[in-house]
Amino acid sequence: MTIAFLGLGNMGGPMAANLVKSGETVHGYDPAPAARSEGVARFDTASAAVAQADVVVTMLPSGKHVLDCYEQILPSARPGTLFVDCSTIDVADARQAAELVTASGHRAVDAPVSGGVVGAEAGTLTFMVGGDPEAFAAAGPLLGVMGARAIHCGSSGAGQAAKICNNMILGVSMIAVSEAFALGEELGLTHQALFDVASTASGQCWALTTNCPVPGPVPASPANREYSGGFASGLMLKDLRLAESAARDNDVATLLGTRAAELYAAFVEQDGPGRDFSAIITAVRDGLLGKETTA
Repeated sequence: MTIAFLGLGNMGGPMAANLVKSGETVHGYDPAPAARSEGVARFDTASAAVAQADVVVTMLPSGKHVLDCYEQILPSARPGTLFVDCSTIDVADARQAAELVTASGHRAVDAPVSGGVVGAEAGTLTFMVGGDPEAFAAAGPLLGVMGARAIHCGSSGAGQAAKICNNMILGVSMIAVSEAFALGEELGLTHQALFDVASTASGQCWALTTNCPVPGPVPASPANREYSGGFASGLMLKDLRLAESAARDNDVATLLGTRAAELYAAFVEQDGPGRDFSAIITAVRDGLLGKETTA
């Protein structure tokens, strides 16, 4: 199998490298000259990378990038090519992208990921997949190389819907966990004591037990590395805004999700987009998020 991988950044690069390690031929393209992936044959244009591919995988920043890319490369794709978009984009954009692909005689799935750079490097990502059952089955072996789990969520766009709903839960819960630790500090609780209670009681959640925002209780969490690595605050803000947009378009009241987007917008403005999203606890402690904010 020949796979075209478009987007060789922090996530796409290691994902493509894992495909090479599994024995696949990978043709890569990224507009950034510095973007590299071990074993991937670099091409000068996306269309050239796609021309001899059986599968096209995209990992791009936004829905506009995906749609523009598809319009550019579809004329070069071989008949019956499988398109797997691993970007995190708006649900409406994902559905439009799938329509472009199927109208050209190809197959499409949207397959955004969870697991971050660490998961991309280790091949342990979780894929949330939208598309028809046949396309999902065709993508299965490929996703199995790049990740540990692939869940078929429904028709086109359903993978993106699952991703933004999941990350809305995550963004809200991280703020709640951060507020709890900040309060516990003022009340004289040690981080370990609060963790030992909450991690085995009704406060248990992923933001606490895996990505704990304070150093110590979970040695692998980014808090132990001054919040480097992990899932960047800027990406969390992007996903919360996607959820907010979808909620608005579908007339769903997401009060906590909207407030989380506002708070992360304020935090990113203060702190920058690069540190792990659990670093928001630093702003909670300092009272920097107490003022009314707008996303």
